[in-house]
Amino acid sequence: MARLAQTAGLTDIQQEILSTVRDFVDKEIIPVATELEHRDEYPQAIVDGLKELGLFGLMIPEEYGGLGESLLTYALCVEEIARGWMSVSGIINTHFIVAYMLKQHGTQEQKDHFLPRMAAGEVRGAFSMSEPGLGSDVSAISSKAVKDGDEYVLNGQKMWLTNGGTSTLVAVLVRSDEGHPEGTAPHKSMTTFLVEKEPGFGEVRPGLTIPGKIDKMGYKGVDTTELIMDDLRIPANRVLGGVTGRGFYQMMDGVEVGRVNVAARGCGVAQRAFELGVQYAQQRHTFGKPIAQHQAIQFKLAEMATKVEAAHAMMVNAARKKDSGERNDLEAGMAKYLASEYCKEVVEDAFRIHGGYGFSKEYEIERLYREAPMLLIGEGTAEIQKMIIGRRLLEEYRLQG
Repeated sequence: MARLAQTAGLTDIQQEILSTVRDFVDKEIIPVATELEHRDEYPQAIVDGLKELGLFGLMIPEEYGGLGESLLTYALCVEEIARGWMSVSGIINTHFIVAYMLKQHGTQEQKDHFLPRMAAGEVRGAFSMSEPGLGSDVSAISSKAVKDGDEYVLNGQKMWLTNGGTSTLVAVLVRSDEGHPEGTAPHKSMTTFLVEKEPGFGEVRPGLTIPGKIDKMGYKGVDTTELIMDDLRIPANRVLGGVTGRGFYQMMDGVEVGRVNVAARGCGVAQRAFELGVQYAQQRHTFGKPIAQHQAIQFKLAEMATKVEAAHAMMVNAARKKDSGERNDLEAGMAKYLASEYCKEVVEDAFRIHGGYGFSKEYEIERLYREAPMLLIGEGTAEIQKMIIGRRLLEEYRLQG
């Protein structure tokens, strides 16, 4: 089944890592994913297995106990994991974005304190931008931090935290007007705080409550939660990077990486949908022959495979650009937009190939059909991606004179 979505130019180490992850997915994730998903059960055994493989430290530098791998290696691993069960890739992704933000923007003390334990999977990360009333409009954040001696007091309500319950470290973006005069642009008066907490639900540290899991249509197993801060006191040394007012830029850097990750998830789910569709088309007979021999089905398979291939190529390009140290918001936005849209279309075609059985919970495609829509809205909706793409194109193609 590995003809599609091949990646040229990988090193022996990259190929070995991917082969190990693919083997783990086939043996440990695919056989149990649908049953766990239907029960909305956290995949503890799978997470423990990924921890043993060292995946929680995949991109954390070697001096902190990680594997020091590239974003491309990471994205290709995410693609494999999402092919098995997208929720598991979400558990890894939020952890990784926090580790990436620490690596890029943290003080030396913050890196030394958190990264070795994050690489080992002992500290598990989540990050929090969104709030109940603002969706993708990050500039409208109303949660606030007020300086009080050597501490900050945080108040507000956050929404859509992946890993909200199981995490022990949350990077939280809030407004902090300290040192920023009235009238400062909203994105210049935001700060990221590193909030340590106990795993679980309810009051997980004084002033911090994780109410419980949000019940979702798909993307189950992983806990998605709110976060409520009520006079939550955080020491000044837990401001990411040690300086207030940099939070928006730090989060956007993390989200650029997250968009490559969502593209990779779309690629993985689309690959699995294609695998299921092409298998079923060869097993199911109508009018005396396998439905794969009907031209209508062959056309569907051709379109599905082309979309899988195109999305994978764009995702790989976006990851390689970030790895080279170049700005990749245009490529990441394009890859996220295309991969999530194509994923939805490939899953729907596989669903149609299954006919009535696609609607049955016995068949894996039913789960994928409920999972794909999350990718259309996660890490910024399709419309947000198109705004980013459009603005960047106008920068690149600005009329001169």
